[in-house]
Amino acid sequence: MSAADLVRRLVRDEIRALSAYHVASAEGMVKLDAMENPYRLPEAVRAEIGRAVADALINRYPDPAAPALAAALRRSFNIPEGAGLLIGNGSDEIITIITQALAGPGAVMLAPEPSFAMFRMNAVFSHMRFAGVPLRADFTLDVEAFISALDAHQPALVFLAYPNNPTGNLYPEEDVARILRAAPGLVVVDEAYFAFAGRSFMPRLAEFPNLVVMRTVSKIGMAGLRLGYAAAAPELMDEFNKVRPPYNVGIATQLIATALLGHMDLLNAQAASIKAERAGLAAGVAALPGAHVYPSDANFILARFADGPAVFNALKAHHVLVKNFHGAHPMLANCLRLTVGTPEENAIMLKALAQS
Repeated sequence: MSAADLVRRLVRDEIRALSAYHVASAEGMVKLDAMENPYRLPEAVRAEIGRAVADALINRYPDPAAPALAAALRRSFNIPEGAGLLIGNGSDEIITIITQALAGPGAVMLAPEPSFAMFRMNAVFSHMRFAGVPLRADFTLDVEAFISALDAHQPALVFLAYPNNPTGNLYPEEDVARILRAAPGLVVVDEAYFAFAGRSFMPRLAEFPNLVVMRTVSKIGMAGLRLGYAAAAPELMDEFNKVRPPYNVGIATQLIATALLGHMDLLNAQAASIKAERAGLAAGVAALPGAHVYPSDANFILARFADGPAVFNALKAHHVLVKNFHGAHPMLANCLRLTVGTPEENAIMLKALAQS
């Protein structure tokens, strides 16, 4: 029996129908495709990291509770004292943990579409039925349609990216609160871009027992560490921790992240620079013939072009890598997602766009 025969016989149909999450090679490119912080750490901070990990007991398993990191996260991001905390290998793992914990027979996951692809993919992985609620044509949230979908599908789990990826917009706070009040199950508010949005549901955790606030530190300069966290009622976190792998966050990640969280002034200053650059980049792209830029509260902008794939390929020819969303969802036809880079990187991208 061939390997292909084994795949057809053993691998679930819904898995074979998927495409793997694609990460493009960025070698030799101006890399503006993955919503990363473009700024390197200062030499003094890098030296501090080196000292922090020099004596790490890498021959031992890490402390799964990560007490020093947990304390740094609570202190740095104003996590309410009474909230439970879950630390994950990136927010991707937290999505998986929560989905697995709630994926009972017939359970439904509900989310707006288009949104972060890993929501739907985790529903497939965990045998949850996924129900998507289309955004309006301008990518704003149709809250009445969403509440109707809550009533129709009775989802165990709702994901709301706040701001949304890949569209960049921040839904009205009261619309999200209405969804929290109406939802029969848990609502995970994914605040991956909180540093650029200026709005958060973290202070409202005590108000909503069904609220989980999920974040990553990837967008504020730690993408290579793979660290995410979520806060919610302690009773929920007790159950999620039963699903969490026992040593999911390595000792190097724990030590480096704890050290970097002692430099929130630096991280906040970098985020402020990115926000300032976002406005100029959006204005520059909007001035191009045939380009439409959507409002963004994240560290990227979504733009629609007359021929998105052609612009994408032209940018690659100029050694600029962005994210092509044409073909990912019908509503994203001819759309490219442009990460906000340094002033120099943004100037290179705008020049390449003008020549495309």
